[in-house]
Amino acid sequence: MSAPGQPGQPKEDYLDKGLDAVEKKFGGQVGHGVNDPNKMRSTNEKITDKARGVFEKATGKHVPDKVSN
Repeated sequence: MSAPGQPGQPKEDYLDKGLDAVEKKFGGQVGHGVNDPNKMRSTNEKITDKARGVFEKATGKHVPDKVSN
């Protein structure tokens, strides 16, 4: 899999990096056993996209580009 930021791959934003950090810290404790966020990139993108949509729907405001792409 290509690294984020390469052509054709989504840019990793602060929300993605935060989710990666949580996975690294707690992933093995909840039974996932995944310590490599690159293996879960497509799932993580879906999770952060959904969270962004929920935030925008609840507040009526867009998530700043600095936080989420």
